[in-house]
Amino acid sequence: MLLFKIYNNNIILYRLLYFVKVMSDNYETDKWLANIFAGWYDPCPLDPEPKFDGLLTDWNINTFVNPPYSNPKVWVRKAITENREYGATIVLLLKMDSSTVWFQELVEAGAHFLWVNKRLKHCTKSAAAFPSMLAVLEGHDKKQTRIVQLDTGI
Repeated sequence: MLLFKIYNNNIILYRLLYFVKVMSDNYETDKWLANIFAGWYDPCPLDPEPKFDGLLTDWNINTFVNPPYSNPKVWVRKAITENREYGATIVLLLKMDSSTVWFQELVEAGAHFLWVNKRLKHCTKSAAAFPSMLAVLEGHDKKQTRIVQLDTGI
């Protein structure tokens, strides 16, 4: 079903490329990992039609974020700001890439890094083309922080 008229081949090509990029930019969190953070606030839920913009909300409680992989920097910066302001623990699921500006910003913010020892499958049958990590900005409000026992089921 076409939702727009064909005026110019360039417009169609742009929209088609945009659609492909959006569809391949978001990955579902593996169930074993999502279960660890069940009950945590998710400002970036996997939803083809988002109902809110998580970058405009307060992250004043424990937060787990699986941001779009094409531009994690805005989500990383938001996490650092919200962690400093509210003191909640914030965990980001990210591509393992220590060569980026946002990785260095997490280092400077005192984040802890947990490397995922196998490639995530993002609820598919095949492994991702990239390694993943958890970046943890530890909460400084101890009332907000809870201990999580890791049980990967592996």
